[in-house]
Amino acid sequence: MKKIQKSKKGFTLIEMVLVIAIIVVLAAVLLIGIAGYLQRANNAKDSVSVHNSAVAAATAAIPA
Repeated sequence: MKKIQKSKKGFTLIEMVLVIAIIVVLAAVLLIGIAGYLQRANNAKDSVSVHNSAVAAATAAIPA
């Protein structure tokens, strides 16, 4: 009698959980990086706004 070999297709539950865990870690690192970038962008925007306000105040203070 011949043995029938079953071919292993698909992924095990452990493999799927491991891949999902890796994706979650990479997403967390990405989100932390994006949050830092957004904070620096907001700081630069606020700095420009303060500078523009100072220039406007100095211009308004000059007698015509």
